[in-house]
Amino acid sequence: MIRFFGGRVMTLANGIETQDIEVWTEGSKIVFVGKPTAEELDGKVFEREYDLKGNLLMPSFKNAHTHSAMTFLRSYADDMPLQDWLFKQIFPMEAKLDGEKVYWLTKLAILEYLTTGCTAAFDMYMHRPAVAQAMKDCGFRTVFCDSMNDFVGSLEQVEEDYHLYNQDPSRLLSYQLGFHAEYTTGRERMEGLAALAEKYKAPVYVHCSETRKEVEGCRERTGMTPVAYLDSLGLFNYGGGLFHGVHMDDGDFEIIKKRGLYVVTNPASNLKLASGIAPVKRYLDEKIPIAIGTDGPASNNCLDMFREMFLVTGLQKAVCDDPEAVPALEVLKMATVTGAHAMGLTECDVLAEGKKADLILIDLMQPNMQPLQNLEKNLVYSGSKQNVKLTMVGGKILYQDGRFYLHSTVQEIYEKANASARRILG
Repeated sequence: MIRFFGGRVMTLANGIETQDIEVWTEGSKIVFVGKPTAEELDGKVFEREYDLKGNLLMPSFKNAHTHSAMTFLRSYADDMPLQDWLFKQIFPMEAKLDGEKVYWLTKLAILEYLTTGCTAAFDMYMHRPAVAQAMKDCGFRTVFCDSMNDFVGSLEQVEEDYHLYNQDPSRLLSYQLGFHAEYTTGRERMEGLAALAEKYKAPVYVHCSETRKEVEGCRERTGMTPVAYLDSLGLFNYGGGLFHGVHMDDGDFEIIKKRGLYVVTNPASNLKLASGIAPVKRYLDEKIPIAIGTDGPASNNCLDMFREMFLVTGLQKAVCDDPEAVPALEVLKMATVTGAHAMGLTECDVLAEGKKADLILIDLMQPNMQPLQNLEKNLVYSGSKQNVKLTMVGGKILYQDGRFYLHSTVQEIYEKANASARRILG
């Protein structure tokens, strides 16, 4: 059992307030949140007692859309339109991947996730057994989202993986139905996936309405927007989510609300690829749940949830000409609680008894956190990776004060990841 005491705790279970309380973890779960009595402490033996020293303990960030192993493409194909970037640079290089390369490239991403206070990734990528092994070896929580399209994957593999990766009792690994996008996937495959969603009463997740070209192309092919077309095929009958959701019609919002879909915004990636700015304020106004993702390191190029949080609110203030648009509290909930829910990780959303011990410690003694006038605004508007002192996943400390506690050394991961990139890119 680990005892955290002597600091501020933001549970996010009942709003944003911070409290002078304790959090105890045992195994993978939180077993106590509150102010212990003398009787509760009497005779209690802790494996470790962690004095927070006035710093902030809070739920971890959840990266609700990413492609972890694309670390090998960081800064490789930049300053290009999405379609050219994808079909001329990304897909040809990805074709050279194998399981061993993906294993080490995924581990590199995990290092970055941990430094930004992220404990779970909604990962959409190929060579899934290698990704799974990397995640398990590191003890990092991952929800797989299938990226099936006309070039890779099959309905048979989707169904097999659905069963395989939803058997982990620790829930470090889990799986959601998904496919890459409407413009890369034929109707027959999408109808097959809709049948699987019906069979298992399962949600479906997909890249959707990321660019104007994508939306216009879908209209030309089907007479409908991507959201409307995919819904007409029955893909969203049991919910799911849209990655990006940038270019939307009025009718799209109605479908999203009707089907109870999540939208995962990826502001840095959308900006870098000039895809546009998602209508986050309208989503919130329409009470549509929003989560935050980084997208992959090829299009971002970093996996930093602090940067994403600032961009979510900053961009909305600019495009809406409204300094009150998307306040910091809403952004913080997107990056933590709503992100967990979008990924199906309801047991990892807040700090409460019985929840998974996925938490982070924020250093409030850094200059960018002072003065301590409003913590949620400090986190969203001035917070950075430098403030993350500790990252715990499932009750295990994987990162603390600049050191990683993983299956491999940092140097080995760097060497293997760089070697993998060189073999692919030349």
